[in-house]
Amino acid sequence: MIEDVRPELPGLVGLPAIEHPELLAAPVADALAGWPQRDQVTVVEIDPAIADTAALVDAYDLDITASVNCVLVAGSRAGDERVAACLIPAHTRADVNRVVRRLLDVRKCSFLPQERAVAESGMEYGGITALGLPAHWRVLVDGRVQSVEAAVIGSGVRRSKLVIAGRVLAQWPGAEVIDGLGVE
Repeated sequence: MIEDVRPELPGLVGLPAIEHPELLAAPVADALAGWPQRDQVTVVEIDPAIADTAALVDAYDLDITASVNCVLVAGSRAGDERVAACLIPAHTRADVNRVVRRLLDVRKCSFLPQERAVAESGMEYGGITALGLPAHWRVLVDGRVQSVEAAVIGSGVRRSKLVIAGRVLAQWPGAEVIDGLGVE
């Protein structure tokens, strides 16, 4: 008998994400389909009106430290644009001006405009996640994310969230674990 290793959170009914592509953005469903750890990812359906972190945490009485936000940033050097998805604990903010700028090796780094983030990710604003983003975008994961037992992240759409162990999330293809990525 195979042990169920999908993480759970009180108050949220989780379903195997791979079996419910209708609750995921197409790029997320496609990316999960080819990932060996796909069986360790749960999807929970939520009211889209509470997709933003603060509303979700309040509605389900979740610990803010279980929530992981994804912010998209970009910078360029010598005409070469460099884009990264930063996965940070929700109670922090990405250190864009120091850590991310240095990692991307750019002079200036800024958040991707909402319209562009939505268009290029194929995901809804408020649901964007690192899973399923363009392969040439870097995925930077704050080191603290690895210790989150059941991390709540975007699913690519506002009407659901993914729940995944932080240590598993840090194993996403191309993920780079960076201590100090998020600052309080």
